[in-house]
Order: sequence, then C-alpha cells, then structure tokens
Amino acid sequence: MSEACRVIAKHFVGRASMIFSKALRAACLALVAASLTTLAAADPIPPGARSQNVEAVGYVDAPNASPFKMSLLESGDRWYMYTSNLFHRGWAIFDVTDPTDPTLVKFIEGPANTATWQLDIADNLMITSLDALSTGWGGDPDQPRAPEAVLIWSLEDPVNPQQIGSFTTGGGTHRNAYFGGDYLHLAANLPGYRGEVYMIVDISDPANPVETGRFATTGMKETDAEPYDLGRLHGPADVRGNLAFLPFGGSGFIIADISDPANIEEIGRLDFGPLFGPTHLSVHTTTPYLERNLAIVNSEAIAENCDEALNFAGLVDISDLEAPRLISSFPMPQPPEGEPLDYFCTRGGRFGPHNQNQLQHNPLVEDQTDLVYLTYFNGGLRIFDISTAVNPQEVGWFLPPDPTARRGPLPRGALVVQSEDVLVDTRGYIYVSHKNQGIWVLRYTGE
Repeated sequence: MSEACRVIAKHFVGRASMIFSKALRAACLALVAASLTTLAAADPIPPGARSQNVEAVGYVDAPNASPFKMSLLESGDRWYMYTSNLFHRGWAIFDVTDPTDPTLVKFIEGPANTATWQLDIADNLMITSLDALSTGWGGDPDQPRAPEAVLIWSLEDPVNPQQIGSFTTGGGTHRNAYFGGDYLHLAANLPGYRGEVYMIVDISDPANPVETGRFATTGMKETDAEPYDLGRLHGPADVRGNLAFLPFGGSGFIIADISDPANIEEIGRLDFGPLFGPTHLSVHTTTPYLERNLAIVNSEAIAENCDEALNFAGLVDISDLEAPRLISSFPMPQPPEGEPLDYFCTRGGRFGPHNQNQLQHNPLVEDQTDLVYLTYFNGGLRIFDISTAVNPQEVGWFLPPDPTARRGPLPRGALVVQSEDVLVDTRGYIYVSHKNQGIWVLRYTGE
C-alpha cells in the first residue's frame, strides 16, 4: 500500500477516488496527506540576518551534512543541487525545484578520514575527489583514509549516481573543473612538484582516464634551480575555447593556450605577489568576462582576525591577452550600521574574499553579467556592480546570523559565520554555503 500511495502522491492525488476501493482509498489519502504535510514543512529561515538589497527566501539546515561546493542539474521537471561537504565525508543531493523549500533527498557516504571537498557537473557526469584530510580540518593521521582519487560518476539516475571511473595523480587534487566533452582540468599535486600544477586529463573513455598534458610555473619542480614563488593552481581553471584562465597563487593570474592539450603554453601573466604577499593564495579565483575583455580576480583570506597580508578582489583588463593589467579593485565591505569599523577583523574567523559565482559552463548557472557575487567569510555575501569597470560599487550584501553549533573544527576561534561558496541560478536564486550552517537561498532585490 505504501508504494501505491507514493505513486498517488506523486502523480494521481486528484484521481485516487477512481482507482482504489473505499477503504484503501481512505488509507492512502491519509498517508498522502501526512506525506504532503511533511513535505510542506520547510526548514525555517533562521532569524537575525542583516542585509542590504538582498532577501532570504529559503534555507535548508542539512544538520548531518556540511555543504560546500555546489552545482546544479535539471532532470525532467526537477532541479537538483549536488554538494561536496566540508566536515562530513561524502556528497549531498538537494531538490531545489522550489528554491523556497530546498530539501535534502540523499547523502552519499564517502570514506572516513578523507576530504570530499570538490565537485563539478557537465554532460550528465559528476566529478568529485578524495584527498588527504589535514589535522586542522579534522583529519587523524593515525587512522586509515582512502587513497586519493578523482572520481567520475554517471548522473543518468540523478538521485543515484553511479561511479564509472577514477584517476589518480599520486598526490591528490584541489579544485577541478569539467566543462563537458573529453577533458578534465585538474589542480593536481604530483610527486616531485611543489604546489598544484595544471593538468588536462582525457576521459573520452571514463573508465580509463589518461593524462594529456601538464603545466607548472618555473620553480615548482623540486629540481628547478629557480626559487619557488609559492605558485599553485588553486583552481579551478576556467576554460573558454582554447584559452585557460588560471588562478596560480603566488605566480599570479595566468592565461594559457590549450589548443594543443599536450603542449600547454603560457601567453600572459599578471603577477600579484609583490603587492599581496606573496602567498600561495595571492590569486585564488578568476572568472573571465570575455564579452567585456575583463577577468574578475581575487585572493583568499586565510588567517583569522585579519592577521595576514592585504586581501583583494578586482578587475583585470584582458583585451591584450599577452599583457593583462589590473584596472580597479572592489571597495572594502563595510560593517553593518552600528558596528565599529574594525568589526570584521575583531569578531573572529576569516574576513576577506573567497569564491565567486563561477561554473558559467553549467546551463542552469547565471551567465556573468555586470553583477559579481563574492563570499567574504565573516563578511557574508557581497554583490558588486562592475558596469563601470574602473569604479566597481558594492550594491548589496547579506550577513547571516552566527551559527549556534559547531559541525567542524573551524573557525578556530569564535563561532561566527563563515560564508564559503556562492552559486546563482538562471531563475535569479542565490545559493550560499557556510561552515557550520546549511544553505541559504537569497534573492537580490536591486537598489
């Protein structure tokens, strides 16, 4: 009977009286009503958020997960969000067909004591990774962990992904990208190198991936005579046609020609090291905006309480691919009204830029427009208008209330909000993940 009622609930509620006997019909409709009542009980939006020109429209707490990286897939009339997780080992699937009532529909358990932080989706495939988990993130060096690997999953059944392949680099990966087609773009740790190199992997046969080419800056090889400049592809690579835009840490923002994947060639670079560190995350993320010959580039805040070199986010002119140049920086986010000017640097946790609304290859993700969405850890979500490239303006922000319970060891100090990743769908809904919270669903209301 429960299966019959499930079918009724999904497809035939209005026709139940024509299908079942009176007694069965009554029992089924009672179960359907209870089920629909349960489904209608959305997670309440936590009180206490502060914002400007942004409203919260939904929230999913996901207490047995810690959503981090996000991507979207449409299947039939359903929209699914897939997430990696920061403090829980595995991957979560949410139904966001109704963004005001996001629902966790499945958690895929990952191996213990192993990082499962990364994820991307294209061509009905999901790319995830297994990596070493440091003690600072909750790892235990005395306990076994899974071998590092990039995992390839089929999403033919969207709520039951099936692993169909894997690839190992010998040292793990960080943020990887998949734009569809034959190639993965990895930020790969390799024996004999310092920091992650850029690696292209052919998955035309997903069961047997093969490395096609790699790129590293001078000094990354342990045998290089030149000093190491803290270069690392934090990733992900952002590929447009035959160009790869690479956030290469201490080596800067790099533009590479990948028309021949076996021979990746650097064609332009903007070095941020002397100004912002240098650190291994001087350049953390980049999103090209080719329609305007711009790239949006930012560093990543690492130390809590602003105890580090200056962080930045800004616009790079890429009209000359061989000579990219910084033309503006985003204004520093200001504290909410009534708070001291040093509020973000004294309240605990990290403060500074982290992730942008990337994944422009995903047809469900909003194309880059003149609005830039950028998470700022304890500064929440910030929205910048870059319609005037030489003078970007902040036009909206959203600061959630602080978490009420820890899901993991970070932040190390005070338990404050730490906004991690942001994704904006083509319907205008903004999804933001956090340490120690679930996913907030927001809308930009305009000025």
